[in-house]
Amino acid sequence: MSNADMRQQIAQKDGFIAALDQSGGSTPKALRQYGIDDEAYSNDEEMFGLIHDMRTRIIKSPAFNGDKVIGAILFERTMDGKIDGKPAAKYLWEDCSVVPFLKVDKGLAEAKDGVKVMNPMPDLDALLEKAVANGIFGTKMRSVIDAANPGGIAAIVKQQFHIGRQILAHGLVPIIEPEVTISISDKAEAETILLNEIQKELETLGADVKVMLKLTLPENANLYKPLVEHPNVMRVVALSGGYSREEACDRLSKNKGMIASFSRALTEGLSAQQSDEAFDETLARSINNICKASVEG
Repeated sequence: MSNADMRQQIAQKDGFIAALDQSGGSTPKALRQYGIDDEAYSNDEEMFGLIHDMRTRIIKSPAFNGDKVIGAILFERTMDGKIDGKPAAKYLWEDCSVVPFLKVDKGLAEAKDGVKVMNPMPDLDALLEKAVANGIFGTKMRSVIDAANPGGIAAIVKQQFHIGRQILAHGLVPIIEPEVTISISDKAEAETILLNEIQKELETLGADVKVMLKLTLPENANLYKPLVEHPNVMRVVALSGGYSREEACDRLSKNKGMIASFSRALTEGLSAQQSDEAFDETLARSINNICKASVEG
């Protein structure tokens, strides 16, 4: 199976992308939701060991395969780790038929003009080379929009596409993720500004260049249809952004052509204390619901 097989699966296959990329800042919360409290570990190494165990349990679950989960986004430490003695990205593709992606951003800068751009990534080229060596297909990087501020949103999109070009130069497909915070009062207005800024940047790409977009589920259904249909966009995926799985799936099913890339909504209901049978049943139900909403959309 080649990069061309991965490309075809991501571009065309029904299903969704699992986001298993909680990093340092979001890991304690993810572990708490999984039933492991802060007292269970005393340092970062132990914390990351526990989250790796959780991700391994998810990936090895029978329902986690390319039939419905077409791709998965990994945190760097997960990529560096092994599953059954095999490098994680290799295991995903060879054993599960799931296309591996890598989260590459280094967190968010301080808020300015209603947004949080990404922190500088001075070691990005080295990380991208490592990703290619590990068989990674694409990358993901996140920044955040907290207000309908035209200048701030333009800056976020510009930075995302600038770094996206650096990623493309390594032969990887970037997932560009300017997340709109779901709780802001001017969310719909921010989304309209965002749509216009993304369209401007897409027009600067060469005809054969493909990027992916990861966007908050919009207030107005099908707002992002022009992006779904854009020739430079391989796929538009949706983040759950704090919505419950039920609400995220309901919103997603109303947006034609968008598929899920859920993190917390995927792992909702999973617990370290569950038997393997209960864990596998819960995850299978979650995967089925998210896949159904992705296909309906």
